[in-house]
Amino acid sequence: MQRLFRTVTRVLEVPRAYQLFSNWVAGNGRETYVREYVRPVAGDRILDIGCGPADIVRELPHGVQYLGLDASSEYIDAARARFGDRATFECQAVSPALEARYSGYQIVMANGVLHHLDDTEALDALHLARAALGGNGRFVSLDGCYVPSQSTAARWLLHLDRGKHVRTPEEYLRLAQQVFGSVVHHLRHDLMRIPYTHLIMECSP
Repeated sequence: MQRLFRTVTRVLEVPRAYQLFSNWVAGNGRETYVREYVRPVAGDRILDIGCGPADIVRELPHGVQYLGLDASSEYIDAARARFGDRATFECQAVSPALEARYSGYQIVMANGVLHHLDDTEALDALHLARAALGGNGRFVSLDGCYVPSQSTAARWLLHLDRGKHVRTPEEYLRLAQQVFGSVVHHLRHDLMRIPYTHLIMECSP
C-alpha cells in the first residue's frame, strides 16, 4: 500500500496527471465552491495562493484580475500555457517577505493548500492573505478535514492525501482566528465524486 501511495504521489506531481485526476474527482464541486463561497464578480482582483495548475480559472468570470502563486515551476508553466491569455502567474513560495508585495485584492484564495503546510507555514500563508486584502476583501480557503461524523471511506482517503497536515475544523479555525477578526466556516461532504469532507473558511479582517 505504501509503495502504491508513493507511486500515486509521484504521478500527481505531473501537472497533466494532476489536472485529469482533480477534474474527475471534483465533478461540479469546483463550480459549486466558486459560486457559493468565492462569489467573484467582474472587476475583482483575485490572488490565489498555491494555485497549482489553476483549474479554478475556468470557473471565474471574465473581467477578473487573477494572479496565481505557486512554488512549483512545473505547475506555473502548465497554468500559463492554459490560461496565460486571461490570468497572470508567478512562481513564488510563501514567505513573510511577500507580505509587502501584494495589496488591494478583493479576494484571496488558498484552495487545497493549508493541509499541505505545517502550522508555521500555514500562518505565513494566512498573514500573506491578510496583508494582500483590501478594506472589504475576503480570504477563502478549502481543505480536507477530519470530523467524527465522516464515513470510513472519507477518513481513509484523507489519510492517503498528499498533504500531511489534514486537520480538524477546530485546528484550522484556531489558525485562522490568529490572523483574521471574522472567520465563518462551512462543512461539506458533497463536493467530490468520492467520499470526502471539506472545510471552507471565509475570513475577513
